[in-house]
Amino acid sequence: MAKAPPNADRILVAALDLAEEDGWDALRLRRVADRLGVAPAKVRRHFRDKDAIADAWLARADAAMLRPRSRSFFRRPPPQRLHGVICDWLDALAPHRRVTAEMLGEKLYPGHPHHNIGLVLRLSRTVQWVRDAAGLDAGGRRKKIEEIGLSALFVATLARWARDQTPDQEMTRAFLATRLRHADQALSYLSPRSRA
Repeated sequence: MAKAPPNADRILVAALDLAEEDGWDALRLRRVADRLGVAPAKVRRHFRDKDAIADAWLARADAAMLRPRSRSFFRRPPPQRLHGVICDWLDALAPHRRVTAEMLGEKLYPGHPHHNIGLVLRLSRTVQWVRDAAGLDAGGRRKKIEEIGLSALFVATLARWARDQTPDQEMTRAFLATRLRHADQALSYLSPRSRA
């Protein structure tokens, strides 16, 4: 009886397991295929390369961040909402934190401009989803300030998280909470919220 072809989820899990064993740099798609007992062409049907696997892993974090929220969530102050949304994103990646950091490092490698640009665009889209998931609906000048500040904060938090060895990423959570509080105070001076 022929083995059923693996779906994208099984391929992703196998790739992450192998990367945990040997590191992201050592991951080869033929080894993923070997692990699943299929021909490499079966993996290629779902993922064109390792970068596509990394994108699928980051997309899982996007999905976790975009889970349905209660009405009470949107009554919280913006810094608390942003903290919850960003932590949901990071928590989804936490089971493979080291591998995720290695993925991002590979995407930033100077010799891979196609990956560099892709990462910038991906993080920009993620920040837009963070704003949306947190219910930040400002337009105009305030939106532009929020986007710039939130992009810088997101990257700084991600860099902190990649090195965080504390239980439940407490260091990252505290860092993010403090920076969001400071950003909210600064933003209130630069562009007061509409009370409407």
